[in-house]
Amino acid sequence: MLSEELPQIIRFRSREPVLIPELPQERQRIVTNVVFPTGIDRRDELRSPDRFDVYYGMADNRIDVSRLDVPKHLPSDKEVER
Repeated sequence: MLSEELPQIIRFRSREPVLIPELPQERQRIVTNVVFPTGIDRRDELRSPDRFDVYYGMADNRIDVSRLDVPKHLPSDKEVER
């Protein structure tokens, strides 16, 4: 997650991947076991500014969408166990 005011500043980085290939459509096709983000859409029209739809490629064959809900509180460096 980047800072809204200063996007060059990283506020939070997940220790685990946000997207991982799990479905058969993500694991089998042209390029196996790969998912990659292609676009993101904040859902303001739903009055949900903390909800994002993440469009992603599936095994280099399809595009799908996943939902990301940003929590009200992101852990600080001190709260994240390294």
